[in-house]
Amino acid sequence: MTSLVTTLHGKRRIWSFHGGIHVPDEKALSNRRPIAAIALPPRLVIPLGQHIGAPARACVQVGDRVGKGQMIGEPDGYVSAAVHASSSGTVVAIHEHPVAHPSGLSALCVVIETDGEDAWAPLPEPLPHFEGLDPSVLRERVRWAGVVGLGGASFPTSVKLNPGPERILKTLIINGAECEPYISCDDRLMRE
Repeated sequence: MTSLVTTLHGKRRIWSFHGGIHVPDEKALSNRRPIAAIALPPRLVIPLGQHIGAPARACVQVGDRVGKGQMIGEPDGYVSAAVHASSSGTVVAIHEHPVAHPSGLSALCVVIETDGEDAWAPLPEPLPHFEGLDPSVLRERVRWAGVVGLGGASFPTSVKLNPGPERILKTLIINGAECEPYISCDDRLMRE
């Protein structure tokens, strides 16, 4: 039995109907195993449009050496997020490339030939006393870190954290629920 909740003339009503499915979640296949490292690929193709809004603008050039975590695409507009290198290596191309998207279209990508070192780029200085900083400083750090939501739109988190001039954000809720069958990466990440 499946139910549908509707509101008609201000009254809620639950309608039951036969049908619908409940797919087994099968999470036990992976949620009891530790996270495992995979081999570093020889080439990374990193789309500059990984989020809703304006794609990031490439801030590297062909031939540049990059480190893991280095910004390779800077936000280009209010609803935009930074994109960073997944590993160290050399930028060998910046061009349109097919991406994993239902449209089947290509997008501008930075292509990195990895060096096998997986060496980190220098990271920004930490903010140990962040509680005393102006919220706009923290939002800007989140923006340049490229933090986005993990929903289908990958909405830039810095925009979500901008409550407007009158309100102050006091609580941040992180949704770690995984609804889809087989998926258990958030579960394992939180456990470890």
